[in-house]
Amino acid sequence: MGPRAESQLYVDSCNNRFNYRLPLCLGTCNPLSITVGVGKAAELGILIRDADVLQTASKIDTVVFDKTGTLTKGEPEVLDISLSSGFLEADLLRYAYALESHSEHPLAKAICTYAELNSIPLVPVEMFNSQRGKGVSGQVSNKKVEVASVNHVVSKGLKVEPLLLKASESNAWTPVVVVIDDIVAGVISIADAIKDDSKTAISKLQKQGVEVVLLTGDNHRVADEIASKLNINTVIAEVLPDQKAMHISELQSQGKKVAMVGDGINDAPALAQADIGIAMGSGSDVAIESAQLTLLNSSPVTVDSAIQLSKATVKNMKQNLFGAFIYNTIGIPVAAGVLYPLFGFLLNPVIGGAAMALSSITVVSNANRLRLFNLK
Repeated sequence: MGPRAESQLYVDSCNNRFNYRLPLCLGTCNPLSITVGVGKAAELGILIRDADVLQTASKIDTVVFDKTGTLTKGEPEVLDISLSSGFLEADLLRYAYALESHSEHPLAKAICTYAELNSIPLVPVEMFNSQRGKGVSGQVSNKKVEVASVNHVVSKGLKVEPLLLKASESNAWTPVVVVIDDIVAGVISIADAIKDDSKTAISKLQKQGVEVVLLTGDNHRVADEIASKLNINTVIAEVLPDQKAMHISELQSQGKKVAMVGDGINDAPALAQADIGIAMGSGSDVAIESAQLTLLNSSPVTVDSAIQLSKATVKNMKQNLFGAFIYNTIGIPVAAGVLYPLFGFLLNPVIGGAAMALSSITVVSNANRLRLFNLK
């Protein structure tokens, strides 16, 4: 075999090795980073249903929080009952308990729990009706009873005494109005304590340059009070359940990348509409099914952790791709014999194979660095 034939054999051999290894090296860059990222997310208490979310989350610039069960503990309790003249607290509770026992709303459960603690008997209800975002109504002991929001009661032309709302709204309590035979009988004030780590979560997101929005069905005064305590600047209040997805869509139309965080059935459309839906692990099955991320510990701080991990994963992917492209951009021409006419240099096939194996090891090793990722 002559020198020229031997040289061509070296070139072909090295080329074959590089052509075989090139797809392997480039093809493992992103999947390896994502796989390690998903595993690291599980360690942080984040369950990922869609691996693509690890890339999308790095672009999030707006996080929308539902209030009840997300920023608050989701365990509301009755703190005060204000009565109109001529009505007794036991009667008010009996009527409200009868209606709310048929509702699944967190505020309804708070009223039921309070009534049970005060040994209020449960009486039957006739013609029960529930209006989403407004309240419930029915016939109790031959009386027309309605337990509803302040806005709904006012929209019907009924006057709610300012004294009845003073205690509720000044303390960021949620007022529920009890109407008996078209007369405002009283207001039940309910509060849901803010989670201990909610303020920390908001602060961490804002430090990353993420805009935080509070989206709630509560009235403006209660929502503004909660937002003030958590340093949230943007508040969207008095939102009906079927309007939440519309508000998410409006934010997206402004060019924002939106993540929605919620836990209830009424949050499901908004979770599905958002660029990323994030459900609390303690939330409803419908919300969890609609979201791409589930926070197993139900802590809002984990939202910041998810975004940090996403950015780290995308950075790792770019490092792998950069390394693989640079390596192959230099290695393939050398293996093809580009230096032979000038310097008479040919890459030994053994060295070429070892070098390409080393490039794959480099990609794998860099991807595994994500296992050492620490939150800021």
